[in-house]
Amino acid sequence: MKADEGMWLPIFLKAMNEADMQSKGLKLSAEDIYSINKSSLKDAIVHFGGGCTAEIISDQGLMLTNHHCGYGQIQVHSTVENDLLTNGFWAKSQAEELQNPGLTATLIVRMEDVTKQVLANVTADMSDAEREKKINEAIAQITKDAIKETHYGAYIRPFFYGNEYYMFVTETFKDVRLVGAPPSSIGKFGGDTDNWMWPRHTGDFSVFRIYADKDNKPAEYSKDNVPYKPKYVIPISIKGIEENDFTMVYGFPGRTTEYLSSYAVNMIMNETDPAKVKIRETRLGIWDEDMKASDKVRIQYSAKYASIANYWKKWDGEIRGLKKADAINKKKLFEQDFLLEVNTDDDAKGKYGNLFSDFEKLYLEISAWSKQRDYHAEAIMGIEAVSVASYFYDVVDGLKAGKKAADAQKYIDKIKTDVGVFYKDFNAATDEKICAAMLKTYVDNINKADQATVFLEIEKKYKGDFKKYAKDLYSKSMFVSEAKVMEALKDLDKSYKKIEKDPVYKLMYSCLSKYRNVVFPKYNELDAKINVLNRTYMKAMRELVTTKKYYPDANSTLRVTYGKVSGYFPKDGVHYDYYTTLDGVMEKENPAVDEFIVFPKLKELYKNKDYGQYANKKGELPVAFCASNHTTGGNSGSPVFNGEGQLIGTNFDRNWEGTMSDIIYNPDQVRNIVLDVRFTLFVIDKFAGAGYLLNEMKIIK
Repeated sequence: MKADEGMWLPIFLKAMNEADMQSKGLKLSAEDIYSINKSSLKDAIVHFGGGCTAEIISDQGLMLTNHHCGYGQIQVHSTVENDLLTNGFWAKSQAEELQNPGLTATLIVRMEDVTKQVLANVTADMSDAEREKKINEAIAQITKDAIKETHYGAYIRPFFYGNEYYMFVTETFKDVRLVGAPPSSIGKFGGDTDNWMWPRHTGDFSVFRIYADKDNKPAEYSKDNVPYKPKYVIPISIKGIEENDFTMVYGFPGRTTEYLSSYAVNMIMNETDPAKVKIRETRLGIWDEDMKASDKVRIQYSAKYASIANYWKKWDGEIRGLKKADAINKKKLFEQDFLLEVNTDDDAKGKYGNLFSDFEKLYLEISAWSKQRDYHAEAIMGIEAVSVASYFYDVVDGLKAGKKAADAQKYIDKIKTDVGVFYKDFNAATDEKICAAMLKTYVDNINKADQATVFLEIEKKYKGDFKKYAKDLYSKSMFVSEAKVMEALKDLDKSYKKIEKDPVYKLMYSCLSKYRNVVFPKYNELDAKINVLNRTYMKAMRELVTTKKYYPDANSTLRVTYGKVSGYFPKDGVHYDYYTTLDGVMEKENPAVDEFIVFPKLKELYKNKDYGQYANKKGELPVAFCASNHTTGGNSGSPVFNGEGQLIGTNFDRNWEGTMSDIIYNPDQVRNIVLDVRFTLFVIDKFAGAGYLLNEMKIIK
């Protein structure tokens, strides 16, 4: 394991990391970071909406997260007349804070190794299906027992490809309100151009508050709810940072695959990532053109665009980073050394000697199915009208088989809700262009024999003219109109026959049937076999290569990573410093480009150097810094601490050169990007005039 690599489970910090962390500058103990016996840092780390991280910074439940994590909520509250995305929002009192139905804030109560209990009834002679059944039965019982007669939730996740299992007992709050957000010209400054890039000048934060009932327990939204009283409040340091200072990130990283074979890395680098990049690039180009031509479309598609663009750019950087790190050859070298260990022991040779030949065979077989899977998900289901038509697939099939709508009323009610949300941000003219482009992309890249049958009909009638086909489709389909879809939902017992004949539905049905009945089962069959090999390989590595400290891959569970404040050399002859300032915002300003517009008040504060207590020793206003912490998606919004456990920033991105860290860590290139908390407080106080919020915080000067 290389320096600063690793996403560590907090319960094992004492045994595995405490001494190393303290040698690098940590002043806390492992117990200060994670404890079930006393309040600790973990009690202020929030799983925000299930996808990001947030941190509690006041005794009234105030939370910091990223602007891009709260972007969907900010968008929902935005209209053309009251555009919070453009203008920002700041509640002047708690009474003005905005509710967000469906948004949750989850805290970890405790975590526990339950490997023995989960695997208690698993035997070596079981089939994979039997093994999975026994594991799922055990998990259901263990979680049920763990939260019996409490208001807590619980889940169990596999680690090290199912060699270990850990349980997380949780407390989930359902009344989470928007307190404040800077305008997008701060919170999204640099937009997609700067996304995944360093140097960075984005004020990527938003502020929310957790509410609870009068007993400080989770409750659905109510005007009678009160601000949550947390067990722990994170103090905030404005003392500043220096290069090589210790840093620690605490959050919920989403997914990494650090222990893949060279065959897996080859498929990702040379097949799956390039295909997905190409498809998304086409979608984004069409959306961008229409968003620039219409404010209505801009607001409708802004959150969707940001979401799609995020991983488009990430995958592109990942390809480049894997190549630069020579990832495939490094994996192969490790595999050669691993086989040397295997071949010195007859027992190990019998168990593990065929691992890599089996990997090679399976990846050759899964490659074609993986391609079909990606083109279905990214191209076919990237057509929004097709996507909304897919809501009806199971219901219509049930009605055709003689069932009544009443039998599926709960599901139909969900469709009604989803449809209402969907059409708020849908533009038929834009989606028609997407449809033509995506279908052409699919046909150009999937072998004719592997295509859904509908494409034979399209070729016969339209001779490859997908623009003409899309025009006909969107002029005749009910799925371009919320009113028509809602009308059909009123009496599905009768209207399902009309839905079945709808041209968009027919396109969707042909493609989704092919995917469900052929592609998905075959891909899953092969993927399951690969997962068994991965589990065996992981077990073997830990048995035979004992010089390495192993950390589990990220799986959206609470982790600690640590490193140091550090710049880097992205390429020969170029060095990036470890921090940026407001000067750089002004250097990037371009009034002709939406992504680089600077708000007038920010320019005024800059002109007057009115930075208050938030300037650094040189009189500059810091905006962001980068460090060598090992992070990934899900770490967005994570608190970044100094050695004393004080908040120095909010994690919001990685550098483009380091995005391959989900697969292989390169200490010279991997950097996490952090919003300096001094800029956050400056924006709240000096720019937004919401300094009253600072009165809730414990600020260390």
